[in-house]
Amino acid sequence: MSPMRGGIRLLFLPLALSPLLPFAVFRANRIAQGEPRSLVETLGAGPAALAVAALAGGIAALAFARRPAWGAAIAAALILGIVLAAGWGASSLMAGVPTQARVSPGAGFWVALVAAALLLIDALARMRPRPALRLALVGFAVAAGALLLSSGALSQLSVMQEYRNRSAAFWREGASHLWLAFGSFAAAMLAGVPLGIALTRRAGARGSVLGLLTMLQTIPSMALFGMLIVPLGWLAANLPAAHALGIRGIGAAPAFVALFLYSLLPIVANTVAGITGVPRSVTEAADGMGLTRRQRLFHVDVPLALPVIITAARIVLVQNIGMATVGALIGAGGFGTFVFQGIGQTATDLILLGALPTVALASATSAVMDALIGMLPGGAR
Repeated sequence: MSPMRGGIRLLFLPLALSPLLPFAVFRANRIAQGEPRSLVETLGAGPAALAVAALAGGIAALAFARRPAWGAAIAAALILGIVLAAGWGASSLMAGVPTQARVSPGAGFWVALVAAALLLIDALARMRPRPALRLALVGFAVAAGALLLSSGALSQLSVMQEYRNRSAAFWREGASHLWLAFGSFAAAMLAGVPLGIALTRRAGARGSVLGLLTMLQTIPSMALFGMLIVPLGWLAANLPAAHALGIRGIGAAPAFVALFLYSLLPIVANTVAGITGVPRSVTEAADGMGLTRRQRLFHVDVPLALPVIITAARIVLVQNIGMATVGALIGAGGFGTFVFQGIGQTATDLILLGALPTVALASATSAVMDALIGMLPGGAR
């Protein structure tokens, strides 16, 4: 196995310098001006020295790690240590202060965490794990995260206090986010794959349809939401069945439709590319065996095109998870509710309450879809 590449070693510098930056930010209340706290002020002199020594040891171990698996394990240990240090530091700073006080991670925490995360991603990419191992790593990461959050080690961090104050709303908005992202994705797959198959048979219509879908992609999300308010509002007002289904001019319906429309182009285009990209020798062999066009489609063309189609599905699903956040601006719910509430209240940790689970969900989904692609015949492993 090759050692860590020279370019990625540049991440050692911000990782090594992160202890010089404020590690935490103390606020008298959730919207008060933050007061930066150094690593020593956050953890105390002794624990801070141990933390710096552990960080230096981790960097040295990464520099000399000969196998990507070792580098991944070391980077994961650094991430765990950085997060635990933030939790312990928050508990220390919150001791003996009013309950309305807040402690948030500072610049030093974020620099160290991002650098360590990038080192972990690089090591995992160089490992090239098989699909089963990728799924196992995702499961382990989810289980470790759940255990860490339930342990109480991070309970004094402000983002966790925001969660405790809004736990019921958090899970309700989380369900809305999943419905918007995964529901619109499923609808786009059900419509987009058959449309892509149809376009492989009707080359004359291909350019017009793909051009229309490309045009939809250029419309900003908020503009598309606004364009959908009038027709959906008319449906709700004039069709009792539509109103009974929850279709409104604002809310989840326009966000769902917008995400559906944005999802169509990658799915349709990749379906067309995958099926038209099947080698001619293969299709001729299928014809020579006496397969009908329908049989060739379902037994030859679609299976061979499936890795290309699922690659588009991965892009769409990750895109939808992120874009569903914007739907909160028109009352669609989702994690974006906390993001925009936090922006309006100048409450950084409330923003994080919406942003962090969105990032985690998108990352886990991307890894699972990558593993699925690797399991398919012809997929990248």
